[in-house]
Amino acid sequence: MSDTREQFRPTDHDTDHFLLTTVVGSYPKPEWHDHARDLHEAEDTGFDDEDWEEAKDDASRLITREHERAGMDVVTDGEMRRNEMVEYFAHRIDGYEFNGRVKVWGHNYFDKPSVVDPVEYGESWLVEEFEFIDEVADAPVKVPITGPYTLASWSFNEAYDSEAELAYDLADLVNEEIEALVEAGARYIQIDEPALATTPDDHAIVGEALEHIVEDVPDDVRLGLHVCYGDYSRIYPEILDFPVEEFDLELANGDFEQIDVFKEPEFTKDLALGVVDVHDAEVESVEEIKDNIKKGLEVVPPERLTVSPDCGLKLLPREVAYEKMDNLTTAAREVEAELDAGEIDVPASE
Repeated sequence: MSDTREQFRPTDHDTDHFLLTTVVGSYPKPEWHDHARDLHEAEDTGFDDEDWEEAKDDASRLITREHERAGMDVVTDGEMRRNEMVEYFAHRIDGYEFNGRVKVWGHNYFDKPSVVDPVEYGESWLVEEFEFIDEVADAPVKVPITGPYTLASWSFNEAYDSEAELAYDLADLVNEEIEALVEAGARYIQIDEPALATTPDDHAIVGEALEHIVEDVPDDVRLGLHVCYGDYSRIYPEILDFPVEEFDLELANGDFEQIDVFKEPEFTKDLALGVVDVHDAEVESVEEIKDNIKKGLEVVPPERLTVSPDCGLKLLPREVAYEKMDNLTTAAREVEAELDAGEIDVPASE
């Protein structure tokens, strides 16, 4: 697999070393966004479809630029148009239907879909979203997309003999969407598979589904896989055989207790390391984040390290999410300068 990373280095980057900084995906929505949604869903408010589209456009512009203001090398719009990572896609896939919300945890509910017929690609999922963000952003844009295993695992299956068969059919649809995204200009695509961490014994199904997805994807497109939570020792080193260039892993929330999992055998892919905890509203200092980044250098050399939050930031207060991103990019730039000066040992390079 070719090295796709250098295309995301900013032209004015002033250090020899480059730690790619990005976000994972979701981000807190502005309060007025949710008010606008409520107005659109209520009757007799006069807030029509056109008004709702304008509100989503405005939120997308705002958060994309907020990511740029924080100094991120690669940005998203914080998924301002998406309500939930499975539900959003299921509404756009033929073969799904919805029968009401189910309780997930605490007071959180999820409109869990059912697969009642063979799934088919009914309409574009993310191309318009990407094109809008790409027009707004000065920085390169990453596209997060929920992976087929999670789409299958977090749905009721009423049409297939096995969850694996459903996942493979969904993988073909994800492949079709990625081909459309690439044609639209996308060069950084992150496949989200949080369900893998909760059912790690199914890593072979995820690997096979990824083989369906990456077929015919050009060599200059960066493909990453995001897996959050769980016991990584149950999927490592098997995941190294997955046909992606980068693994995005949540480690800050567990105080990096699992970092040693990835040292033996050698981690042969790029590592996108979570260096701020998205479940803690306390903002990590720049020095704390620099220490976390250095833990990543125990696994991979700088030219294969991406720096990101653990996961999506959507559950945090927006000002906290921004401060975490701002400190993250500051820490990355300081580590780059210290690497240039030879002030940091890189165990992974020894």
